[in-house]
Amino acid sequence: MEKETEEKIFDAARKVFHHRGFYGARMQEIADEADINKSMLHYYFRNKEKLFEEVFRDSFSRIVRKVFEVLKSDTPLFQKVENFVETYIGLLEENPYLPIFVFHEMNTNPEHLKGLLQELNVRPPEILIQQIDKAVSDVEIIPIQPIDFIVNLLSLCVFPFVGKQMIITVFRLDNQQYQEFLKRRKKELSTFIINGLKAG
Repeated sequence: MEKETEEKIFDAARKVFHHRGFYGARMQEIADEADINKSMLHYYFRNKEKLFEEVFRDSFSRIVRKVFEVLKSDTPLFQKVENFVETYIGLLEENPYLPIFVFHEMNTNPEHLKGLLQELNVRPPEILIQQIDKAVSDVEIIPIQPIDFIVNLLSLCVFPFVGKQMIITVFRLDNQQYQEFLKRRKKELSTFIINGLKAG
């Protein structure tokens, strides 16, 4: 029963954090969404910060596992780029609060984030690094360091979520248009990256 209630709270919290963000979310709204009273919510999670941390940890862990399944696969390099973009943007669509929270943690509590990354054993994916080095050596792609390749890939996927408000304001997008932009980006970003990498 306790496990079932905790899962209901997690599902409700994800939904509320998704729509409201951390600062806009209220514990009463999460309790209402989970169909429990606020006292019971505080029994499981004493405050919003603790609840958000647990939801973040759970979501971040699942994303890291799925992303690294793609990066550690034996898939050819260009196909891996396509799979990564599709997977990563899809996961961030489901958990749009995560990038901002990661940046917040990096600036306010870097040791906490560092501990979580160590706990999840997050390290540079050796298979991908070897693929990049070989593709450079075989003159299949332009000379590029693996760290630059990986950071570029991550940055191009993450920015539309971190910069959402700027994007929708500057380009005057409504929510549906923004969702269409993300859907289109899964395809166009892969093409952009691959064309930029190809040698000759």
